[in-house]
Amino acid sequence: MFEPVIAPSGTLLGLLQRGRGDGTLHALTAPRAEALAALNHCVLRDPRHDWQVENRSLYYARLYLDLHGELDKIEAHLFGAEDVLDTDECRTGLALAVLGHLASYGRHDALELLRRYAAVGTNWAWALDELALRDDDAGLRALAVPVLARFPSDAEGEAELAVAVRDAFEPRPWRLWADDPRASVATRVRAAQETGSFDRWQRQLRSHGPRPGWSVQAVFDWAQQGLERGAALHVPAARCLTAVAGPEDRPQIIEAARFGSDGARCTALRFLADGNDPDALDLIEGAVSTGSAPVVDAAVDAFERMRSVAAVDRARGWARRPDALGAAAGRMLACRGGAQDSDLVLAALREAVRGEGPDAPTLWTLVDGTGRLGIACAAPVLRHIYRETASSHLRGRAARALAATDPSFPSGFAVECLWDCEESTREIAARHAETGDTRVVERLRRLAADPAEEAEVQTAVRSRIGPDTPAV
Repeated sequence: MFEPVIAPSGTLLGLLQRGRGDGTLHALTAPRAEALAALNHCVLRDPRHDWQVENRSLYYARLYLDLHGELDKIEAHLFGAEDVLDTDECRTGLALAVLGHLASYGRHDALELLRRYAAVGTNWAWALDELALRDDDAGLRALAVPVLARFPSDAEGEAELAVAVRDAFEPRPWRLWADDPRASVATRVRAAQETGSFDRWQRQLRSHGPRPGWSVQAVFDWAQQGLERGAALHVPAARCLTAVAGPEDRPQIIEAARFGSDGARCTALRFLADGNDPDALDLIEGAVSTGSAPVVDAAVDAFERMRSVAAVDRARGWARRPDALGAAAGRMLACRGGAQDSDLVLAALREAVRGEGPDAPTLWTLVDGTGRLGIACAAPVLRHIYRETASSHLRGRAARALAATDPSFPSGFAVECLWDCEESTREIAARHAETGDTRVVERLRRLAADPAEEAEVQTAVRSRIGPDTPAV
């Protein structure tokens, strides 16, 4: 998966790529051709760093509706030669999801594109899932023959068909085809359903992990074998230790945490930290100083999971360390510290932005902690993160923190958040946006009447304007 190139936050393209509400507001006042060009760029070159969790499809679909946008660019993207050469689903997934939302809004041209692509496109399964939620029975039945034709009627083809049926995100088309009056369709789909069910049952019975009767050393060996294969097994191995180890095994586990192989060391540190062992914190500190990269990562992760008062006290002493443990200490104080830790959390937040930029993974926890502790003087840093981050989830967290720390939020960022791509951010805005702005009242009414809007957002909207307010 390529890393998307994100335009500066002050440009229309940069705003739309980030999914910011200001992107929609600027697009609606920009020249239509310019706005559509930026919108098509986003849909055809997915700007998300993590396309599996960040939302953009409804955001872009709504803008297509507001701009009365044509779908010719999406059509060319879906049916071009590159669809055969590049089969990665992330190349077309966003465009298909946008078409799905447009179809639910009544755009028949979007529905027809989805039907055509499901019949002939490489990423047909995604298109079929979109249609399963929006198309009628007749439209889905018409796709049975072209979809089944993808699978030869030999043993290998039938096995591939069974996998497709078993792994389908939306089962409606397959259930419909299993009852199809055409015997050639129904027979194959029913057989695939039965095979898929049997495969699922077999996978549930199959186990490659530890067995009853294993020793502590056997668990350590298993974790090391996994590490050598590139699989981090220390977390499940630590859970195994809770069943295998007794009080008499503690010296062996302590020894492994100090001097064991990397797999054993990671497992022992996780086990001791989860059990709040009195030596766990010293062992974690030693592992960060002397361990390999996997051991350091495991030690830091084990520390952050600790809930004890002793761990929080130790974090106060570690928070200014210029290493991974110092960063973890700042995150722990953000999650579990008190008002007396505000300066340390604010320092960690500023250092993370200065050293790693507005997309640093550590910011997620620090931003949440800043809001939890109500650190008002952090508002300028939070506003910078809100503007610059390419992650719509982190921007939403920054918005939540600003709602708790920045008195200007209701009349400022909360207004644009009503158009944000993330429903959780729209919900925050619906609860805080200043209704003296006429744009806010109109937007709240539209969200309340939009059938595609999430229930949580509509609940927040109606708490502000009432359920009987007419739609605009």
